[in-house]
Amino acid sequence: MGAIVRRTGRGGAPPPAGAPRDPRISGVVGMAQSVARRKLQVVGDVAVPGPLVDSDPVRSAARTLDLECGGLEALRASLAANLKRPFAEAVRVLARAKGRVIVTGIGKSGHIAQKVAATFASTGTPAFFVHPSEASHGDLGMITREDAIVAVSWSGESVELGNILTYSRRFKVPLIAITSGADSALAKQSDIVLELPRAKEACPHGLAPTTSTTMQLVIGDCLAIALLEHKGFTAHDFSVFHPGGSLGASLQFVSDLMHVGERMPLVGEDKIMSEALVTMTQ
Repeated sequence: MGAIVRRTGRGGAPPPAGAPRDPRISGVVGMAQSVARRKLQVVGDVAVPGPLVDSDPVRSAARTLDLECGGLEALRASLAANLKRPFAEAVRVLARAKGRVIVTGIGKSGHIAQKVAATFASTGTPAFFVHPSEASHGDLGMITREDAIVAVSWSGESVELGNILTYSRRFKVPLIAITSGADSALAKQSDIVLELPRAKEACPHGLAPTTSTTMQLVIGDCLAIALLEHKGFTAHDFSVFHPGGSLGASLQFVSDLMHVGERMPLVGEDKIMSEALVTMTQ
C-alpha cells in the first residue's frame, strides 16, 4: 500500500516551485511510506500496520540467535543466584525417586517435556511423558506414589495441568515446576519451583514460544546431566539404552561382536585357504 500526497494551492493548482513544504504534509508522507513497508494485521474490525518486517532472512536469524542466547545468559545468571538452591534440591528429589520421573506439559511446553523425558530415560533416570489431557481420562493411573513429577509451563497457568496437580497433592507425589510464573497456580502447588527468568521471545510479535522453550529445554538438560553425574552413569550404561544408530555403533565393545567357544572359526595350520574359507562362512 502506498500513498502520494500533493499539496495544492487555491482552486486545486499545485504550489509554486520553491514554496516551503507544509510540515504536516511531510509527516503524512512519511507515515504513508512507513505503512507501505509494513504488513497489515487485523485488530478487531480494523486493519492496522503490523510491526516492521525484516526482508533479510540472515539478519532475522542472527537476531533470533541473539535473543535466545540472551535468554540462556539470564538463565545461567539465575542458576548462580536464586535458582541455585531449588535446582540442587530438585536433583536430590529426582535421584531419590524409587519409581519414575513423570514429565508433563501442554502445547509447546509439552513438546519440550517429551524431549526432557526422553533425555532422562536415555541417561539412567527412568522417565516418561504423560499428556495432561489424557491424564484426565485415565492416564493418571500411570503415576504412582513412588514417582516424581516435573511439570513444564511457562506461565504456570495452563488449566490442562489442573488434574495432575490435584492428583500429586492428594497422593503426595513430589512435584517440581519449571515455570516463569513464581505466583502462578502451578508454582503455588509445587514442592520445588525452578523459576525461569523472563526473557524476550524471538518472535517479533512476542507470541510464538521461542526463547522461552529454549530455556525450558536447557534447564531440562541441566537436570538430566546433573542426575547422570550424581548416579555415576557411564558410557557403557548409555550403550545399554542406546544400541541403535551411529551412537550405539560407536559404543560397541569387542565382546559384543567377537565369536567365542564353538562359534570361533578355527582351523589347523596345515589347512589350505579354501578350507579355511569354508570354516569361516559356516
